[in-house]
Amino acid sequence: MKKLETKLGVIGGSGLYELEGLEDVTEHEVMTPFGRPSDTIICGTFDGKSVFFLPRHGRGHRYLPSELNSKANIWALKKLGASHVVSVSAVGSLVEDFRPGDVVIPESLIDRTSGVRPHTFFGRGVVGHVSLADPFCTDLRRRLINAAKESAEGVGVHNSGNYVCVEGPRFSTRAESQLFRSWGAHIIGMTAMPEASLAREAELAYGTLAFVTDYDCWHESEEDVSVESVMAVLKKNVICAKHIISKVIQSLPQSSENPLFSAAENAIMTPIDLIPHETRRALAPLYSKYWYD
Repeated sequence: MKKLETKLGVIGGSGLYELEGLEDVTEHEVMTPFGRPSDTIICGTFDGKSVFFLPRHGRGHRYLPSELNSKANIWALKKLGASHVVSVSAVGSLVEDFRPGDVVIPESLIDRTSGVRPHTFFGRGVVGHVSLADPFCTDLRRRLINAAKESAEGVGVHNSGNYVCVEGPRFSTRAESQLFRSWGAHIIGMTAMPEASLAREAELAYGTLAFVTDYDCWHESEEDVSVESVMAVLKKNVICAKHIISKVIQSLPQSSENPLFSAAENAIMTPIDLIPHETRRALAPLYSKYWYD
């Protein structure tokens, strides 16, 4: 099991990098073989560790969930040296106990995106299959749960749950909302996929910090989800999210071992000499340790 220097990437709102104690702040514009990331990446150090912040929808919230260039986002964080990624997102609740304002650290995913989003680094002459049985890193989930319980005073913290990811940008119909509930989904959002699968292919430890903003549209006694309700809760959660992220960074060791750091070691089926040079060059930040020119 390989030991790596711990460097945390955070994908979420544009204000998350305003952490008290963040030092040596710079901005990096990273070009990738897959186009531009959502925005420039804010880099800094916190508690002696490198941290990278990427506004998922671009500063000013300019990109729809289906327009996000998640391949470029994940590739750029990997290129900068990230070992872990925390995704901060807004979700709707599909169960009574997950109330607006609560924090959820989900443990599994149901992917209902329609295939519009590029969802793998494989292809273009290389075939690979990674395991995604448990899409979120167990160790990072534990750190997120502990940090949330320490930081989110007066807020419910849920240490498990199934996240159903839909295409968007529209919200669910009532029939869809009830269907997802019948599947055992606890929260619903639009961004966890393909981030989670791409992070696994890139051998990054990935976890989601989800903030409940509404009850979707299944709840008979609550108002249906709206942009206004989502934004109102999100504004309240920015401070909480920053506190949780700060504690997660402090909890991470200077270097760590994690089986996910070699998640693609046996995933690539194409012999090295048959993989096009251009493809190998594009994926070098991910797999150069397995490929030898």
